[in-house]
Amino acid sequence: MLGGFAPLHFPRHLGQVFDDPSIRPDACLMRRGETILCVDEKNMEKIPMTPAGNAALEAELKNLKSVERPAIIEAIATARELGDLKENAEYHSAREKQGFIEGRIKELESILSLADVIDPAKLSGAIKFGAKVTLVDEDTDEEKTWQIVGEYEANIENGLLNIKSPIARALIGKDEGDSVEVRTPGGVRSYEILNIEYA
Repeated sequence: MLGGFAPLHFPRHLGQVFDDPSIRPDACLMRRGETILCVDEKNMEKIPMTPAGNAALEAELKNLKSVERPAIIEAIATARELGDLKENAEYHSAREKQGFIEGRIKELESILSLADVIDPAKLSGAIKFGAKVTLVDEDTDEEKTWQIVGEYEANIENGLLNIKSPIARALIGKDEGDSVEVRTPGGVRSYEILNIEYA
C-alpha cells in the first residue's frame, strides 16, 4: 500500500507500450521510480472542444498552477511549523488538498494535450459538433436550446450538451424540421428541431 492506496497493476498485454522506444518518458506516470502507466499519444483519441471550452480549461489550469499550487505549498509549510505532523489536522488537510490540485493539474494537462479545438462559426448545415439547436418537445410544447459541446465542457444547466449524451447522438446529422426520438431514463421523448445555429 502506498499512501493508503493499493498500487495499480496492469496485465502485460495492456502494457505493450512499456517496451516501445517511441513512447516519451514524460508520457509515463511514475510512482516511487516505478512506471505504472504510459500513454501513447499518437494512438489516443482526440477530444473535440469549442474555443470557449478550451479557454475555460486553460484558465482553470493557469489558476491552479499560479494561485492554488503556491497557496497550498505555503499552507503546508505553515502547518509544518505547528509541530507534530501525526496529529496535525491542518497539515493533513493541506496535503490532501495538494493531492487534489496536483491530480487536477495532470488531468487538465492531459485533456488539453488531446484537445481538437473546433470553431462552430466555421461550420454550417445539418447538426454536428458545436451546433446550437432549438428543439420543441412534441408532447409538452416546451422549447429548449442546447449547444452540442465536448464532454469536458458540458453543463446541461448552462445549455451545453455533452456530444456523447443520448440526445446529442440522436441529433447529429439531422436538419431543421426533422423529428427525433430519444430514449431517456423517463421514457422515450420526441422532439422537433426548430432551429440550428453555428456561432
